[in-house]
Amino acid sequence: MHGVRPALIELLSALDWQEVPADARQNLEMFQHWHLQRMLVLAEELAQLARGLKARGIPFALFKGPALAVQLYGDLAAREYNDFDLIVPPGRVAEAEALLEQRGYRAALGDPAFRRFFQGYQGQSAFRHPDSPAALDLHWSFSGSFLPFPLASDGIWQDLVTVSIAGEEIPTLNPDDIALLLAGHGTKEGWRLLMWLRDFAVLVERWPGLDWRQIHRRAVGNGCGDAVLLACALAERVLGVPVPTALTAGVAASRRAAALADFHGDRLPHDLDRHHLDDLALCDRRRDRLRAGLGFALAPTPSDFAALKLPQPLWPAYYLVRPARLVAQALRGRLPLP
Repeated sequence: MHGVRPALIELLSALDWQEVPADARQNLEMFQHWHLQRMLVLAEELAQLARGLKARGIPFALFKGPALAVQLYGDLAAREYNDFDLIVPPGRVAEAEALLEQRGYRAALGDPAFRRFFQGYQGQSAFRHPDSPAALDLHWSFSGSFLPFPLASDGIWQDLVTVSIAGEEIPTLNPDDIALLLAGHGTKEGWRLLMWLRDFAVLVERWPGLDWRQIHRRAVGNGCGDAVLLACALAERVLGVPVPTALTAGVAASRRAAALADFHGDRLPHDLDRHHLDDLALCDRRRDRLRAGLGFALAPTPSDFAALKLPQPLWPAYYLVRPARLVAQALRGRLPLP
């Protein structure tokens, strides 16, 4: 459930599977066989998508998933992932969506008008292909409209690097930007999966020369400095990876990072559920948390449409419907709060 089976298989193989029950070993080896086959299919599909985007002159970058597998672990199959994440500039989203549709991808939620109204604030849309084993998330931002993030999406384009996948050089984030992305993504998702923390810990060890003071300064400038301190504190607490020297004083001095590290460290082994408003941990400032909380409370979502299907001319009414639904869920105890 924590997405670390490739690492577990590598470890148990090195130990010659000693004392591992036969059925457990069989299950893991069956997973490994399936995983390797799946990675071959995904790699070819990703390479074809990259060629299509390049041919149309659409700037893009692959991040998380297969890019991290290659950059951090040196092997496309060394990490579990269920989707591709591609980011394009906001002004090129329509072109990228058209290319995906030409390749047989279909949006998970409705037509463009529906997606823009009910999902636009999320900065991404999900697509599926009937013949592909993975979903594809097309991003134009790393976070929702109301939420700050350590890595600004408009600042990545001049410093991209590439990874080689299925013979294609595919643009992706540089190590400094990956550090910001991983700290932000883990914090946004409540650090529920060991896989995400493992990625950050491996990054700290793999690239010891990173300028962590500058990385933290960039996160602070985007209103998310505590996310970097939290990631470092949590990696040390759970996985024993020392905090980078440049940030040891900052981590020690941050009461908020320490409290969040305690909370997530205790929660990590057993609580995999995403809690409502976990995202707000990204915000260093109370005013940002208030702004983001109000934004999430007011922005219509597909679940609001599913609960009450209104014709498109009446969609603005969802700005009133959503707060009422959230209050009703909270009163019934059905709204998971952090």
